[in-house]
Amino acid sequence: MSRTPSGTPGPDPRTSGRTLAVLLALSASAALAAPTAVATPGAGAGAAQKAMSGAATAPPAIRWGACPPSDPFPAPGPQTQCGTIKVPVDWSKPQGPQTSVFVARYRAADPAKRIGVLMTNPGGPGNPGADSAIYADMEFSPALLERFDVVAFDPRGIGRSEGIRCDESIAGKIPDRPRNAAEFERLRTLNGKLAESCLRRMGPLAGHMDTESVARDMDAIRASLGERKISFMGTSYGTSIGERYARLFPDRLRALALDSAVDPERMDAERFLTDGSVAVDDIFKRLLADCEKDTSCVLKGRELISVTEELFARADAGTLREPGPTGPGQRKIDTDQLVHILYFALRQYVPEKATEQLAALHSGKGEVYLHDFGSDRAWQLVLCRDNDLRIRDWAHYRAIRERVAKAAPHVRYSSQALDMVLGCQGWTPPKPRSERAKGALPPVLVVNALHDAATPLAGARRMAASFPKASLLTVDTVGHGMYGMEKPRQAIDAYLSGRKD
Repeated sequence: MSRTPSGTPGPDPRTSGRTLAVLLALSASAALAAPTAVATPGAGAGAAQKAMSGAATAPPAIRWGACPPSDPFPAPGPQTQCGTIKVPVDWSKPQGPQTSVFVARYRAADPAKRIGVLMTNPGGPGNPGADSAIYADMEFSPALLERFDVVAFDPRGIGRSEGIRCDESIAGKIPDRPRNAAEFERLRTLNGKLAESCLRRMGPLAGHMDTESVARDMDAIRASLGERKISFMGTSYGTSIGERYARLFPDRLRALALDSAVDPERMDAERFLTDGSVAVDDIFKRLLADCEKDTSCVLKGRELISVTEELFARADAGTLREPGPTGPGQRKIDTDQLVHILYFALRQYVPEKATEQLAALHSGKGEVYLHDFGSDRAWQLVLCRDNDLRIRDWAHYRAIRERVAKAAPHVRYSSQALDMVLGCQGWTPPKPRSERAKGALPPVLVVNALHDAATPLAGARRMAASFPKASLLTVDTVGHGMYGMEKPRQAIDAYLSGRKD
């Protein structure tokens, strides 16, 4: 939920208690994909639009009550209320099965200055979003809290909104990085079985966790609140929700702030992997420049490049081993593990620590940090339905990997982006999208770091270009989520507070 980029100035102490925990949550889930601005109409899209139009006159009810605490954080204050809302699982069948969405509200501190409702989502997919409202005083500036009711929700299937249930025993059998055609086909077959297990255990909800459905849920919440328009602030994957909402319900938006924006276009596997990998390679180049000025960096300039090149050569040859206190251990570090270590060292971006890890791998003495994205199914259930990341076969996969390695020579590829691509092979096919609705959009504010491994600047530029009126504010830093920094926070606050209906 926090928008503080690693290795950059953080927010004021009022927010620091939640920053690290939430950044780790953002790293563990994926905030890397988004729906397109204009797409082919899907079956039932008209019925879904009609259902939402009816929601304005007969909105579903939210029964408000006290909010449960989110361990290990303190009990919510009296300004917060929580409840659930029932929405159709399939918005094209509004009378069909329903699912519950957990909603939280933090009342505006000064009713006399109240502008309206600010809905928000902190990213994911897979992260519960309601905490953004439950703990709004740890998340947003006092200026915003004076003027807005902050409303947030756990997206369908996530957190306190009817959870995900899949057969995780299948996941443990799926090859992490296929090394031949047989393993690639095995990965695709097992991914398909995993998707089928989700459908068996969750029912039709498993096929309707796409971002467009989440955006429709958000409009049901708006209707239940009795608001003609809402403002929205999304971070990372949350920008996808905001973008989808803007395309479906443009005349119901007062303001739209998108922090660390995902690409709004439905990308194929190669562009998805290329954009993510080039962004990580760009951070490596930033590390080169920063270490020239930073005396705490162990490796500098050409030495950093040559050490990294040698590490890849040793990993390719099978001679790279995990470092230990007195020398190399017995455990081998293969090429994909080296990419993984390098990815996290660059994404977390503390230059001296990044170069220390590379130096430890090179000398064999010291330690490195191995990270894991975990087994969260949310990103597959959401992103594989939003995007078409399918790859034809092993030969196509090999060709993509070779071209990506040339585009990102220092890092080879983005470990996280490749996890996303491989996870969608054999998964449920992408879901058709509705046409763009008619209506005037407000001017949009997009904010992004110049160097972001999770939401590359290229995607943020395409996000800004997808709106008739949009401003792109770039921040010269390495990081993900800019609201925790003073100047971006001031810009976002001024935009949200200053917009006129």
